[in-house]
Amino acid sequence: MEARHFLACLVFFAMSSYVAYATDPNQLQDFCVAIINPNKELFVNGFFCKNPMDAKPEDFFFEGLDKPGNTNNMLGFNVTPVSVLQLPGLNTLGISLARIDFAPYGLNPPHTHPRASEILTVLEGTLYVGFVTSNLPNGDNKLFAKVLNKGDVFVFPQGLIHFQFNVGKTPAVAIAGLSSQNPGVVTIANAVFGAEPPISVDVLSKAFQLDERIVKKLQSLFSS
Repeated sequence: MEARHFLACLVFFAMSSYVAYATDPNQLQDFCVAIINPNKELFVNGFFCKNPMDAKPEDFFFEGLDKPGNTNNMLGFNVTPVSVLQLPGLNTLGISLARIDFAPYGLNPPHTHPRASEILTVLEGTLYVGFVTSNLPNGDNKLFAKVLNKGDVFVFPQGLIHFQFNVGKTPAVAIAGLSSQNPGVVTIANAVFGAEPPISVDVLSKAFQLDERIVKKLQSLFSS
């Protein structure tokens, strides 16, 4: 009887383990088109791994995050990323970070990270930050916003539209930690009005309730 009980428990735990781990890994890129013949093409969801015997300290090292980014642009901000592209040792670790510099009244415009949540710490200056929820049961999109000062921390959930705006008269600096080695970024205005080929003017004018001339003007501003 005890043997049967032990066997039943063993089967239960085995099935529980299968259920717990039978899931796909997170995406590490926008898409990965399936191929039937792996001998024809090969691409992985992420990056290949170096032979551990060939690894060196430099693979886990990045320098220069103390240097301010160039904010001399239309929006007055600059992002210095430290993702797997800059720091190969991050591969498979699921983390990255970035330094964000803001000129006075500089803006990191509304954007999303499709593969990461973000935690932001203000090092210098005063930032107005916020994120917008996906559609709530009542159909609304709620804004969560806060003015942050030096030492303050704010979290932006994965995939949600968010922004940071320097409301001070002096430069501001923040460090962002992200829960992906390759979080990706979709800047809303660039993606909508600067897509190539362009999204139909009819679609955008109806979606945003704008005159077609305004849509065309916006497309001309954001096109590359």
